[in-house]
Amino acid sequence: MNTIFDIQEVKSPQTQEEFLRLPAKLYKGDKNWIHPLKEDIQNIFDPTKNKHFQHGECTRWILTNQNGETIGRVAAFIDHKTKDLNDQPTGGMGFFECINNKEAAFQLFDQCKNWLKERNIEAMDGPINFGERHQWWGLLIDGFDYPNYGMPYHHSYYKDFFEEYGFQIYFKQYTYKTQFNPENLSKILVWKADRIFSNPKYRVIHFKKNESERFIKDFTEVYNKAWAKDIPGIDGIEPIQAQELFKSIQDIIEEKLMWFAYYEDQVIGFFIMMPDFNQILKHLKGKITLWGKLLFLYYKYIKKNQKALGLIFGVIPEYQSKGIEAALIKTFSDVGFSPKFQFKQLEMNWIGDFNPRMMHLMEHIGAKIHKTHITYRKLFDPNKPFKRAEIIK
Repeated sequence: MNTIFDIQEVKSPQTQEEFLRLPAKLYKGDKNWIHPLKEDIQNIFDPTKNKHFQHGECTRWILTNQNGETIGRVAAFIDHKTKDLNDQPTGGMGFFECINNKEAAFQLFDQCKNWLKERNIEAMDGPINFGERHQWWGLLIDGFDYPNYGMPYHHSYYKDFFEEYGFQIYFKQYTYKTQFNPENLSKILVWKADRIFSNPKYRVIHFKKNESERFIKDFTEVYNKAWAKDIPGIDGIEPIQAQELFKSIQDIIEEKLMWFAYYEDQVIGFFIMMPDFNQILKHLKGKITLWGKLLFLYYKYIKKNQKALGLIFGVIPEYQSKGIEAALIKTFSDVGFSPKFQFKQLEMNWIGDFNPRMMHLMEHIGAKIHKTHITYRKLFDPNKPFKRAEIIK
């Protein structure tokens, strides 16, 4: 006899709290799990904080057993700007957590599917974010190590739930890891960088907080030219949104982890990194209290964090394949190889298997795959042909 669990839409303060508290119960005793900041998760579902509500809709649920205990959670959403970029209208589901019970998991999946079908959606991707791809995107299936800031960590049994339900691999996301060592840079990469710098019209400089307005403007220009127009599902960013983004991370910005490339006075690329904030969050249990602020200062200034995260490369189309990425990496490496530089290792947050150019670049910096996430897609019509994500040429 099948067990039917009770599912409730998250509307009240009580159900919101249950949604946030569940992962701490499910991962209790797992030394690698790091409690995300509750505010980071809650802001995703706040229409006043998440700009995707301006062109999308979202809801979430918790699942309880016969004793009223929360045993699962999930969210479903539609981005009306991107849902029609596929062969069929496609929505999303994410923030899935569940006890090791297939019936419970499938009930949560069904809830998402039915909610999306009621809105004329024919497929769902998951687990993904109701927001940008660089956070809370994909199911961790390999490399169950400390998660990077903003990236999901999952129980290994989730993979079986998704695949038995009928989700298929849409693309894989790889997190690459390398140490700062001059021997890790390939001779080809160094040659490409030197060739760029033989032309004095090219230059690479790092972010400066006292000139932040200028760099934020340059970031916005490259982001919109290099990402938003070329990669399906990536929204452009407005100047005010970029300002808010940099303001939100101003306390952890390290100037020499953000590099910009120019041709004469025209910005043509960037390489954006940041300290791995999770090295601090793992001590805070999801809240920044007064003690948490003291810990933050301790790990920032006394016990130096040695891990940097590579968040995003961007080169505008007319300068791609010229070696700009090599120039950015080589310039940063000249700083990173210094014994006085606090960061000793770099993880590239995720690179899709649809991007062979970036995967190839990782080989040239001596980086190896450290973690693998999967973005799945479930077609509601099983007779419709399934297609994986298109390869970026």
